[in-house]
Amino acid sequence: MAAAMLTASASAQRTTITANKAQDNWYIGINGGVATAMNKFKIPTASATGLLTGTEDYGFMKGVVPTVGVRIGKNLTTVFGLAVDASAYFEGSNKSLMKRSTFIDGFTVDAIATMNLNNFFAGYKGEPRPFEVIALAGAGYTRSLGKWSADDVYKGSNCKSSGINVKAGLDFALNLGAAKAVQVYLEPAVVFGGLAANWANPFKREVDPVDGKKKYNGLFQLTAGLNYKFMNSNGTHNYKIEELRDQAEIDGLNAKINELRADVNSKDGKLAANAREIADLKAKLAACEARPVQTIVEEKKENILQPMVIFRQGKSTIDAAQYASIEMVAKYMRNHKDAKVIVRGFASPEGNAELNQKLSEARAASVKNALIKKYKIAADRISTEGLGATDKISEENDFNRVAMFIDTTK
Repeated sequence: MAAAMLTASASAQRTTITANKAQDNWYIGINGGVATAMNKFKIPTASATGLLTGTEDYGFMKGVVPTVGVRIGKNLTTVFGLAVDASAYFEGSNKSLMKRSTFIDGFTVDAIATMNLNNFFAGYKGEPRPFEVIALAGAGYTRSLGKWSADDVYKGSNCKSSGINVKAGLDFALNLGAAKAVQVYLEPAVVFGGLAANWANPFKREVDPVDGKKKYNGLFQLTAGLNYKFMNSNGTHNYKIEELRDQAEIDGLNAKINELRADVNSKDGKLAANAREIADLKAKLAACEARPVQTIVEEKKENILQPMVIFRQGKSTIDAAQYASIEMVAKYMRNHKDAKVIVRGFASPEGNAELNQKLSEARAASVKNALIKKYKIAADRISTEGLGATDKISEENDFNRVAMFIDTTK
């Protein structure tokens, strides 16, 4: 029947909820209230004649006792759930359920199934409604505690201290808070086979040994409770509806995926072609790198100033007529404040090479001294080189006994 109801519920809702994992949708709660016998009965005692009589009248609302319970459960779907419910019944007044001599009359432990009627008939909307009605039913174990009081002499074979019970009820529940994690409820319920008339069979009417009438062994109880729902793997305290896409949207997405795959395949082909081209270029580069390196030396052209100082054979003194050339160079250096020059001295090729080298150095030094002393050019702007004998300047030996000016600024 539960499977059939579950199928009907799923069909009615036409929604898909997030997966219900083993650790999801658990709750724990406490409850408390009152319980009373549903039938009228008397505690059997022996009369002076030995006949059974009843000392007191017990019945609906005549033996009200307090009850406290705990409940641990799991919602298997948005409609159905399972829970374990344990309740204790206390000595409430002189007219207790069983007139026991102990503080606790007894207890019940029940396995119950729950059914959310709102979700079953109207569907689940993504979160619990503020107000819900939940049906529950189950069965369990009942245990009576204590002993009969001294005047209770009935010892019939049906006086059992434990047995099986069945329970049914409704929860009128309020779901509180933005997360709907807390639920409070008011629960009217009936328990058959409970503590009311211990001698009665839990599942059928039995004859009261005092008045001979058939009666059900039942309790009516009214309790208020509070449940706390633990956090689920979906990030909420309740079921969550999956965001579903219609078939047309799915088909459109599949078409887009296929289009992107084709684009990727095309680009893969281009990448392969580029890889081949890169490999070919690398091979050509390696071949080029393997060739001998040709070093091209660009000769720097010297900036030779036109004036030259001509010396007599074997002399390094400057003739008076040659100061005109030195003055021209001095004027150039004054006009170009950052200019620097090298004075190179030469000798004609005749004669001893060692003497010619010294003579070329002396000629360059004498020109430098003239620039410094006579024309006041800073010494750090002038350097000298003696290059010895040469026949490269001119075919005439007289024209090879010279000092030349090289501008090194550029």
